[in-house]
Amino acid sequence: MLPDGGTGELRVLRVTSGIMKHILSISANPSQRDYTITVAILGQHIKVRRIGTNASTASIASILATHTDQVDGISLHNLAHTTLPTLPVSVPVVDGAALQGVLQRWTIRRALDLHPELFRQRRVLFLNAQTHRAIADVLAAAAANLLFADLVRRGGPLPVLRSLAHLDYARAMGLLPPQPLPPVDRLSRRIRARLSRLCEQADIIVGSARDILALEPDSLRGKMVLTDELALTDIATLRQCGLATLITPTTPLHDTQPFLSMDVLEAIVVAVLELDGPPTEADLLDFIAAARWQPAIEILNEKQPRPSFAFLIHPIVTSDIYNNKWVRFARYLPQRFVEWFFAFFPPVYLSRIRGIRSAATGEEITGVLMTLASTPREMLRRHPEQSYRRITHAARIAERKGAQIMGLGAFTSVVGDAGVTIARRSPLALTSGNALTVATTLETTRLALAQMGHDPQHVRAMVVGATGSIGAACARMLVRECGDVVLVAPRPERLLGLKYELEAEAPATRVVVVTDPTAYLAAVDLVILATSALTDDLLDVSLLRPGAVVCDVARPPNVGKQAAVQRPDVLFIESGELLLPGTPDFGFNINLPPGSAYACLAETALLAMEGRFEHYTLGRTIDIERVKEIHALMYKHGLRLAGLRSFGAEVSTAQIEQIRARAAQRNSQIIVPAADGITDVQAAPKLLP
Repeated sequence: MLPDGGTGELRVLRVTSGIMKHILSISANPSQRDYTITVAILGQHIKVRRIGTNASTASIASILATHTDQVDGISLHNLAHTTLPTLPVSVPVVDGAALQGVLQRWTIRRALDLHPELFRQRRVLFLNAQTHRAIADVLAAAAANLLFADLVRRGGPLPVLRSLAHLDYARAMGLLPPQPLPPVDRLSRRIRARLSRLCEQADIIVGSARDILALEPDSLRGKMVLTDELALTDIATLRQCGLATLITPTTPLHDTQPFLSMDVLEAIVVAVLELDGPPTEADLLDFIAAARWQPAIEILNEKQPRPSFAFLIHPIVTSDIYNNKWVRFARYLPQRFVEWFFAFFPPVYLSRIRGIRSAATGEEITGVLMTLASTPREMLRRHPEQSYRRITHAARIAERKGAQIMGLGAFTSVVGDAGVTIARRSPLALTSGNALTVATTLETTRLALAQMGHDPQHVRAMVVGATGSIGAACARMLVRECGDVVLVAPRPERLLGLKYELEAEAPATRVVVVTDPTAYLAAVDLVILATSALTDDLLDVSLLRPGAVVCDVARPPNVGKQAAVQRPDVLFIESGELLLPGTPDFGFNINLPPGSAYACLAETALLAMEGRFEHYTLGRTIDIERVKEIHALMYKHGLRLAGLRSFGAEVSTAQIEQIRARAAQRNSQIIVPAADGITDVQAAPKLLP
């Protein structure tokens, strides 16, 4: 708080106590909402009288002539100073504009301090951004998706504005006049219907109580509203409409009229501080701090939506496109043309996912399956921006269908910067599923090693693609458990950096780095392929050690089925698929057994079960703590490994016995050379704790 003049006394404490102050609020709204109340602030009693004029200039002139000498301040609600008649006014006249800029910013900032996730990934609709610009400025930096309906209220085919830049441009072009917009209840039925549809698509609505109450009740169900002037009857109506959360700039100030408009609050500041004119920013900050004004966040109805998620897939090869019954004609066209042509298609809704039920809560979650028509080869050929736009478009479609988080499947999780840019644009929380992919990969390889008869305490491991997000995370887990780990990646400088990091984390582990895996293939028991090379000749399978386990994480796979046929003494598996709890129905063939899903899809569903609607696994670095966390959540909600699979088919116990027998036979016939630098490993426990 600031001292008054040079006296050092605080201005808010200098006021004379015991004298009733009077404030007159002149509103452009009808007189049906008039009130007369007395509020107590900072030891002062202020009588507030609100008079509605229906925007009549004659009524305003009469009120000013009659009441000017009887009040300590006048506030104008939805009236510009230019509408005042030219009468001598001897008391301060305010319209709330100065207080709006300060109190609205403080409201959102304080609400974010108390509830950091309150506005994140929410679609916020402003019914009148010109009077709530300060809120928009703060929310624009809080990862909220903003929509502005100002032009819609002007009528005609004018668009919804989707950014502050568009709002400023519309104002600069004269599309938004400085005078207040007409109230919603005075607009045509067609415009009100369009505003109601916008409200249905929004999570949060910002506007005056009069405008919000003029909308259809169903459009408010389960939503959040930010407003200021509210009576008890208004709050009761909003509760009946199903509104979930109400946020106001101040705590209740009166029993029957608990929340006052900005102009009245500013007039109160003027009266209490005994100012001769509108308050300065210093006056307002001084008063807000002394009065301890904070936002009120009231839960009117417990919002309990069914957790919902979306998952985005795409064709891996060209045949995945024309296998769809609607585009089977494409099989008669050149494959490269088909890939190129369908890459321009917008995202498509495929099906509704049902029947997934958490074992921990018993609650069913639903999902939305979306697809792009681009193959990995086309995504690599084009600028990442094209993929960003289509993935963001898919997120908007999924949001309209009720999703709260979306998983990026296959190549959509690695294109460009691995989801970081998309997360800034998406209305939904995003995850690549890589944390659960790492967890299930390690658990699957542990199971495969055990079934192949390897002593889990004596395993040499190799990670190909070790500097990628999944590869680096797998390497970080393996060095904690294995004695020897070989890291393979094409860039030696990145390999050396990773080697130093891993040796610092696990000094007892021998870490070998190479750009070519050939020299070490005959010495390792486990190979994890964690790179998307888009080729099936990444490894020379003829050099693999008999009885080794090769786990291919990538989609499409790095080792083709024809290459694997050359080595019937090696177990080739895919990274772990999971069985989802309940009776999952994907509504679409995802080329997996009933109830099974890849880890990337399972992670998205798992986060929905847990209610964690936040960006979870994005970018090139995977937090190991998140790998451990998602692994624990997997068992909490009843997900489990679906067994071992190889090239889309389940691997039976009999098949594993055959592979072991062939490996034993080959080992008896040949001597496997030891690779330079590889020594016997020390005792190692599980790959996952």
